[in-house]
Amino acid sequence: MLKALVKLTLPALLVASGGLQANEDGSTLETVKEKGFLSCGVNTGLPGFASPDDKGKWSGMDVDVCRGVAAAVLGNADKVKYIPLTAKERFTALQSGEIDVLSRNTTWTLTRDASLGLNFAGVAYYDGQGFMVSKDLGVTSAKQLDGAAVCIQSGTTTELNLADYFRTNGMKYQPVVFDTSDGTAKGFDSGRCDVLTSDQSQLYALRLRLSKPDKAVVLPEVISKEPLGPLVRQGDDQWFNIVKWSLSAMINAEELKVTSANIDKMKSSTNPSIKRLLGIEGPKGKGMGLNDDWSYQVIKQVGNYGEIFENNVGEGSPLKIERGLNALWSDGGILYAPPFR
Repeated sequence: MLKALVKLTLPALLVASGGLQANEDGSTLETVKEKGFLSCGVNTGLPGFASPDDKGKWSGMDVDVCRGVAAAVLGNADKVKYIPLTAKERFTALQSGEIDVLSRNTTWTLTRDASLGLNFAGVAYYDGQGFMVSKDLGVTSAKQLDGAAVCIQSGTTTELNLADYFRTNGMKYQPVVFDTSDGTAKGFDSGRCDVLTSDQSQLYALRLRLSKPDKAVVLPEVISKEPLGPLVRQGDDQWFNIVKWSLSAMINAEELKVTSANIDKMKSSTNPSIKRLLGIEGPKGKGMGLNDDWSYQVIKQVGNYGEIFENNVGEGSPLKIERGLNALWSDGGILYAPPFR
């Protein structure tokens, strides 16, 4: 027994102790219900994904994932306490039980899935790493960046991707490292580097913060796969299912053309898939410890996936990002969710 304890890694110890702190009276679901709110870890401020306004109200795609879980569990999408976290802080906060779910533009990788004591509950946004440069640099391709100074955020997958890309293409670079995405943007804006690299979604968001956004351009190359999604602690399958299916409800709703505006009318639909989605027929909520209308609350209060994409990062937002890979599988993208059966 002693030998087994000695072999526990630090993340495993954090998970063990954090899980007890967060769930000493039962599951995460019971803890959240007892508190009366969801503790959700988000970015310190990334427009379109998670950022507060001047009154402290949070919005963004990652925020809407949190709101969807709160609607499913508590029947109220606004019962969320947002915990802003840096890339370095995010995993420890979840492991220790400080937050109930992490919804913070985090890439699903083997290492994170297998060694941190955490589970990814699906993909909320398909992304890829890219590069942003000043138009004055006269660069049209990442292959022209040999010898460039590159602003990058520490504690992210972008560091390894950057090293791999430059090594594979026989190029050299000078890393200029910052602790936050905001820091990388400020470094780029002040001329400390020639290039800013991050997930493309972040590049579009960070460009809005530059003193002269129109002077910067995102290069066409995408050098990695970055499936971003929410995480929960391992060992609580019920909570894992709740977060996973809250996201799946929004994706399925778009496919079935159920929106926050027409959902009440859709209750009378004869389509069996819609009836199952709304909890009128099928598995309902008992298997996850939720009310039968849990998915109705998610869609009614937060919207389907297409709605949250459009409002936060799409054409209806300042970012104006095209759906691309994040279009439904039936519309040329790869967005897909398991069925409600």
